[in-house]
Amino acid sequence: MARDGSVVPADPGAMAVVKKKTQSARSWILFDTTGQGSLLDVDKYAIMHRVQIHARDLRILDPLLSYPSTILGREKAIVLNLEHIKAIITAEEVLLRDPTDENVIPVVEELHRRLPRLSAGLQQHDLGGQNDAEAADEDESPFEFRALEVALEAICSFLGARTTELEMAAYPALDELTSKISSRNLDRVRKLKSAMTRLTARVQKVRDEIEQLLDDDDDMADLYLSRKVGSSSPVSGSGAANWFAASPTIGSKISRASRASLATIRLDENDVEELEMLLEAYFSEIDHTLNKLTTLREYIDDTEDYINIQLDNHRNQLIQLELFLSSGTVCLAFYSLVAAIFGMNIPYTWNENYGYMFKWVVTVAGVFSALTFVMITAYARKKGLVGS
Repeated sequence: MARDGSVVPADPGAMAVVKKKTQSARSWILFDTTGQGSLLDVDKYAIMHRVQIHARDLRILDPLLSYPSTILGREKAIVLNLEHIKAIITAEEVLLRDPTDENVIPVVEELHRRLPRLSAGLQQHDLGGQNDAEAADEDESPFEFRALEVALEAICSFLGARTTELEMAAYPALDELTSKISSRNLDRVRKLKSAMTRLTARVQKVRDEIEQLLDDDDDMADLYLSRKVGSSSPVSGSGAANWFAASPTIGSKISRASRASLATIRLDENDVEELEMLLEAYFSEIDHTLNKLTTLREYIDDTEDYINIQLDNHRNQLIQLELFLSSGTVCLAFYSLVAAIFGMNIPYTWNENYGYMFKWVVTVAGVFSALTFVMITAYARKKGLVGS
């Protein structure tokens, strides 16, 4: 591979067997409108010149730097940073970073599979309009939207899968902790709660980014790269209508009737309905994932409350035991005091008949100590200090 920016065709299915030492040199893969992927061996300045973005935008895609999930619309490109998916999308090509990463390989394969649809549809239209009914069902949305949809679908699926894995591990661990409170179970739940907090923050950032786009029509309009290109070149009315039809993938949940109605909408700079429908579909999906994490957090909080109640009950039992022991100690201390008094070597008039007095002293002291213990216990029950 040359250092002058030349490209080498790449087979997405063989990405997993590429050695890690080549990843630093081949850090980008380029997809064109036909869905063909080519590995790039260029520096950041060549990338900036190719897609016409600033260095600060390229830094967002640097894997060595920590940037939150971001979707930025620029004059001729979309800068996309969604977790492990770091891409630059233009009206005619997609540049994807780190194509050999195990989490990025499915995105590479999906781009290779879904990007060529527009080319096939346009070829059918240019050949005389044959099979117009079938072509209408094809995905004729702009190239950048199809690439964006692949990225959104991949990140939503990825975060949804991580959430499902966390649920499968968390719920049994919480149930086990409820049945048996132990240091091992507590430590296990603590780690799961930390993982849930981190995953929630990641899902929340993706959701907020999509919601921010939905709330601003100008930001959505900036993502219509094909429209910007088309504004400088004449496009036929029927071709433009087909070009901006809505996207029909499984994840977007858009009906064919809605796509057909969108094809007749007049294309102007304020029309963002197609992108809005696309973003709303994935916003709903990521919001569902966030709701599952919220439900899991509530379950963890309920489990913690239950455990705290159990621990409080144990503490109350210990306090009651301590109260009984302290009461008994006080009564025995009085009994010991009597024994100590009468054990002194002091002459008493009743010492002559000590056997008779010994019985009375032992009996009276014992009865008084027992009554004292009963009175303390009754007073504690009356005040609610011990259970009934």
